[in-house]
Amino acid sequence: MKKVVSILLSIVLIFSHAVFAFAAIPGDNSVLKFDENGEFKIFNICDIQDDYPMNITTKEYIKDMIKLHSPDLVVLGGDNSTAIKEVKAEAIKELCDIFVESKTYFTFVFGNHDDEQEVSREELFRMYKLYGGKYCLAYDAVPSLTGVGTHNLTVKSSDGKRIAYNLYMFDSNSYVRDEDGTWLGYDCVNPDQIEWYKNTSAEIKAANGGKTVNAMAFQHIIVQEINELMFYECPFAVGEATRNYDGQSYTYLPFVFNIKDGFLLEAPCPGYYNYGQFDAFVETGDVVAVFSGHDHFNSFTVEKDGVDIVNTPSCAFGSYADPTTRGIRMLTINENDTTVYESEMLTVSEYVLGDGEHLTEYGDVTKGDAVLGIFGMAFFKFYLQLTDIIYLVADIKM
Repeated sequence: MKKVVSILLSIVLIFSHAVFAFAAIPGDNSVLKFDENGEFKIFNICDIQDDYPMNITTKEYIKDMIKLHSPDLVVLGGDNSTAIKEVKAEAIKELCDIFVESKTYFTFVFGNHDDEQEVSREELFRMYKLYGGKYCLAYDAVPSLTGVGTHNLTVKSSDGKRIAYNLYMFDSNSYVRDEDGTWLGYDCVNPDQIEWYKNTSAEIKAANGGKTVNAMAFQHIIVQEINELMFYECPFAVGEATRNYDGQSYTYLPFVFNIKDGFLLEAPCPGYYNYGQFDAFVETGDVVAVFSGHDHFNSFTVEKDGVDIVNTPSCAFGSYADPTTRGIRMLTINENDTTVYESEMLTVSEYVLGDGEHLTEYGDVTKGDAVLGIFGMAFFKFYLQLTDIIYLVADIKM
């Protein structure tokens, strides 16, 4: 009898340890997994940056895109709402209702404008969780970290038996000032958040039998490496004639030939400091791409050391945007090869000239705007191809 009891206790202990180990995996959840075709689809929606009530054209466009493409997850890329304090809760509820009513899971990061209306990030986070209910998957992984809401979410394989992918959400914070209170520039992902990332990546790798789990990262403010990839460096600062950061200055002359796809329509605004987040991505080896918003006109992909740096433009009509780029970025990952992904811009212009003509009824966009947007896309693609040819010929001659 004692032997039987001992065996039963051993089984219970083994089972309890297994459950504990599985539950301890950072970002583990029961809802995100690759579909029966081995695909996982993400919407990156950036810089809605709207008041309350939300602009009707923006709102209907997002709802239409969700209905047409059925994303497995929506990632709001920051500056999600700039409604005033008195109606901030109503604004967050209206935004969350889009996903709750369509039964679409979502998460989010904060941007520099989200908490400028005298409502703290902590309070905003509680609003998203309240109004998003079970469809809001965001959580504050370590509340003591700089910022609010840095977290990760794992994605299971289509059979649900293993972790097949990972998604990092970073609060890139807001602004930095010197000791005298003088504004220096935008903030970035801070050292303690980078350390959290390294530890989280290591834990997930260990839970996956020592094999790296590929990942994407999302944040509002773009990494500072975009400067060296896109602009000529200047040996010294020349006031406002150069773009000046902590110990480095850059001209406004762009390296357009580094763009893999998309458009650079305004100078990116990364953080003033660089604490090594991108270097950590390269060293750790799990992040295949980092996605940002913040610069509303820009829609591009560049690559450095095997990691894509991607800017998603604003999708909104309530804040500044450009008809050439305005839209939602749709990302598709296949579990058979998670080292790559598909990225497609679902532009408002293409939608209006296709199935979305009804959006013109709201008065924020016309068919003429859509034609201008399509023409702009064609022009910039031609310009980039022509630039590549010029540099190729110049390189051959050298």
